[in-house]
Amino acid sequence: MAGTSPRIDINCDMGESFGRWSLGDDLGMMPYLTSVNIATGYHAGDPPTIRRTVAAAVEHGLAVGAHLAFPDLMGFGRRRMTVAPEDLEDYCLYQLGALDAFVRSADGRLAHVKPHGALYVMASEDPRLAAAVARAVAKTDPSLPLMLLNRSTTDAVAAEGITLVPEAFPDLHYDGSGHLVIEPVKLAWDPDLVARRAVRMVLERKVEANEGTELDVDALSLCLHGDAPNAVETATAVHTAFVEHGIETVPLADLVVTP
Repeated sequence: MAGTSPRIDINCDMGESFGRWSLGDDLGMMPYLTSVNIATGYHAGDPPTIRRTVAAAVEHGLAVGAHLAFPDLMGFGRRRMTVAPEDLEDYCLYQLGALDAFVRSADGRLAHVKPHGALYVMASEDPRLAAAVARAVAKTDPSLPLMLLNRSTTDAVAAEGITLVPEAFPDLHYDGSGHLVIEPVKLAWDPDLVARRAVRMVLERKVEANEGTELDVDALSLCLHGDAPNAVETATAVHTAFVEHGIETVPLADLVVTP
C-alpha cells in the first residue's frame, strides 16, 4: 500500500549458554528485537537455559523460534556432518518438541524455525536436507515459517507445505556469490556501519559484498548477533537508525503469508 512504512523483523540467536558456560547478553538484546531463535540443546543450551530464555522472551512479547542444529556441542554446531535426511528429520522433530514444551509452559506459542550453523548453510544449499527439516516442521505445526539464507531450496520446502523465509545479516560479510563469511568467534563491528547496512538492506534491498560488488537482498528478517562483544550497542544503533528512517520492526508472523 502506498505510503505504508517499510517493515522488517529483527531476530537474534540466543539461549546459547550451557551449564556454567555463558554466551551473549540475551536480556540486553531483547528490547531491540521482534523475534528470537532459542537453542534447543544440540549445539548449545540446556533445560534451565531454555526455560529462562523462553520465559524472558515471552515476557518481552517476542516471537519465539526454534534454533535447530546438528548434534555437535563440542563444535557449536558449526561442523558439517553427513546425516541421512530421515535421521535429520528425527533430530529436528526431537528439538522442536523440546522447545515447544517450554514455550507452552510459559503460555507462549512457537512462531518460527531457524536452523543453526552448518545445518543452516547446508539446508540453504541442499534440497534434500531442507525438505527433511521442513517435514519435521510440518509434523509440529505446518503454519511455522522456516528461515534460511535464500530461496534456493524454496521448492523442496514448499513441497512439504512449509513457507521458506529468507533473511539477511547486517553484521556479517558476504562474499561475491552471496555466501556468508562466518566469523569463528563473533567480532565487534562498528555499530554505525551495521546500522547503515541494515537500513540499506530494508530500503534499497542491497548490500555490499566484501569484494565491493553489490548484492541484491531478499529478506523479511534481519539477524543481529547477540554474542558480539558490543552486541547491545549495535542493536541500539540499528534501532535508532530505523526510527530515524521510519522503518517499523514487527514479528515475522506479521510479514509472512503461510499456506
